[in-house]
Amino acid sequence: NPTEQEVSQTIYRFPHKENPETLEMNIATGIFSISYDLKADSSPLEKRPPAPEIAASQVRSFLSSAGLLPGDLSGPTIHEFLKIEGDKFVTALALSEANLVKINLFRKSFDEFPSLTPDPSVANVWFLVSGSDTRNKQVIAGQFHYFPVDESQSSTYPLKVAQSAWDELNGGNAFIASVGQNNEGDSVKIRRIYLAYYDPGVSAEFLQPIIVFEGDRGFIAYVPGVSAEYYGE
Repeated sequence: NPTEQEVSQTIYRFPHKENPETLEMNIATGIFSISYDLKADSSPLEKRPPAPEIAASQVRSFLSSAGLLPGDLSGPTIHEFLKIEGDKFVTALALSEANLVKINLFRKSFDEFPSLTPDPSVANVWFLVSGSDTRNKQVIAGQFHYFPVDESQSSTYPLKVAQSAWDELNGGNAFIASVGQNNEGDSVKIRRIYLAYYDPGVSAEFLQPIIVFEGDRGFIAYVPGVSAEYYGE
């Protein structure tokens, strides 16, 4: 629909020509989000959503039809069943209870190290899929925060020693990616430590290695894998 609204010099908002749906896009980077006003039209909720594998196929087809399905979005595909309670979406335990299914498309691993996002349970590319029989009401919301990685360009840097990373975590200098089911002041035992790459969902000069600490009750924290002197200002 050409009746776009200019939000800023680079961000434009486009209304759908038929549905109460809006596309908001950064025309410089290509990242976009889709939203749907279910109060204005609740028809996408009338039928049970498809099984996760079918919903994932619909999302890939949706992106592919616009030439927006890069090859490295081939990492884990994680789904979440959602139901409406009041004005909110909450997690549903089973497909039979769900109104929508959320499909997360994660980036692939590099050098056998996983790509992790700021919230490791949510991909930078995700969409909500309904059970509607109408094609343009099946993928009704989502975010596409994708930036390409040039795999032909890489450099080798020394990793910080394990004790240094551990001291940063204990000193409160880690990025807490997931508090999990812990409360403030809880003691958390770290059960697993491994290397990964950080996929921030924003434009960055490089994909940086991180040291990941996983602990009790869903706790996850990140520490930069390379010593600070190599980062510059």
